Amino acid sequence: MAAESTPPVATKDIEAAERGATTIADRVVAKIAAQAAREALVHVPEGAEAPHATVTVHHDHARVRISLELEYPSDIGAQCGAVRGRVTQRVEALAGMKVPEVDVQVERLHSVHTRRAAQGRLR
Repeated sequence: MAAESTPPVATKDIEAAERGATTIADRVVAKIAAQAAREALVHVPEGAEAPHATVTVHHDHARVRISLELEYPSDIGAQCGAVRGRVTQRVEALAGMKVPEVDVQVERLHSVHTRRAAQGRLR
């Protein structure tokens, strides 16, 4: 008995989404996340470093850690919440990944009062 063979399928008959894979590097997602964190901050303190992100991508999920510096006094919780929301939104929209976790780490607080006092002493 002869085995049946299926005719070759032309590439144009296969849906585009099934022809290959798209891989987005962790560092690219980290850049998206860092930019989103900058967008979320209402005010970046004078002399502060820009937000920095590290990302771990596993399949279509990205776990994000954002390190940033904030102005003091301010509503730190609200700012961190805004950063979490914006990072989640932008990574999902631009990279097409789910973001189950965004850790925000405040590295430093910049006090307006301390900066003014220091500027007053420098004459």
